Amino acid sequence: MSKILMALFLLAMSVQVIKPLGLPGLRQRRDFWKIAVFAIAVMMITVLVRP
Repeated sequence: MSKILMALFLLAMSVQVIKPLGLPGLRQRRDFWKIAVFAIAVMMITVLVRP
């Protein structure tokens, strides 16, 4: 599951660099780092929750 999430986040970051997604907070190409920070947070939560 975590590998699928990382693949989706990498895809979202690459799309953001090519053409901005237009979501609130992601309107410019340089905002791809926000997706990376969110991905790191999600990975930390999954590691903490995993038994």
